[in-house]
Amino acid sequence: MQKGIDSYIKEQFGISEVDIRTYSPLTLAYIGDGIFDLVIRSVVVGKGNTRAGELHKRTSQIVKAHTQAEMIEKLLPVLTEEETEVYRRGRNAKSPTMAKNATMSDYRKATGFEALMGYLYLKDEFERLVELVKTGVGELALKM
Repeated sequence: MQKGIDSYIKEQFGISEVDIRTYSPLTLAYIGDGIFDLVIRSVVVGKGNTRAGELHKRTSQIVKAHTQAEMIEKLLPVLTEEETEVYRRGRNAKSPTMAKNATMSDYRKATGFEALMGYLYLKDEFERLVELVKTGVGELALKM
């Protein structure tokens, strides 16, 4: 079995394994936000070299809370029970901040989505993470 990115980083920096079920949903969302952004940036850059401002514009349209909320609605029917529970925990978490250009509903759904991304990443289930992103992005991928 090939080692995942997170396991490799922990090994290289001497960080011991932690039971990720003990992480708060907002901690999962924190790492999930970064991982989701990285996946989308990789897709956008892979579509061709262009100005950094244009790359940022394309990426921002996908990683914003409203788009993440739309994506999770499409994904809910294909999530496992475990994944659905992680999403719900993230969605229901009480965050001290909120995105400036999002409704409360979209922000909470996006937080749940990001928690799920973080959970899958920390479980070294990167293939499943990418599969869900690919499904969720759907027709948006053509515009990236």
